[in-house]
Amino acid sequence: MSVLVVIAVAAEARYLPAEFDWTLAGIGKSAAAISTTRAILERQPSLVINAGTAGALRDGLEGLHEIGVVVNHDMNADAIRALGFDPRERLTLSDSDVVLASGDVFVNDPVTRARLAVDHHLVDMEGYGVALACRELGVPVRMVKHVSDPADESANDWPTLVDHSARELAAWLNANV
Repeated sequence: MSVLVVIAVAAEARYLPAEFDWTLAGIGKSAAAISTTRAILERQPSLVINAGTAGALRDGLEGLHEIGVVVNHDMNADAIRALGFDPRERLTLSDSDVVLASGDVFVNDPVTRARLAVDHHLVDMEGYGVALACRELGVPVRMVKHVSDPADESANDWPTLVDHSARELAAWLNANV
């Protein structure tokens, strides 16, 4: 089985062993979809693992989480549906009950956090793009996120917080890939 690990930025990949086949997604859904598509077409993996950091939308949520559903949270899906199209804003990945809100909005304020926390557990900026590329190209995907911050003002300190998450992600990948 050939596994491709997709990680948003180099800081999250800092502790990955050299033998892992990995690629950088970039920041945001579009960059993630493009880079994941390119990597799949070039490397032909049998599985993609998207590993990265996420903000916790609910108090007390920390550690590593495998994502069950990823939702494109900043798309106006209701309007698209009203036009007669399926926006495919919700992709099921596994049996896990953890729901990831994925969007191009960097969540660091209490109003957005509270709104998203109603239906989601975690938030990131790349997961949906990775999952959609995998779905379109017929490659299975697993998504593992480590909580780096509580998706509030402290998220602005992500560059400092990411090191701990990078270590945890590398340990999970070493044990599971």
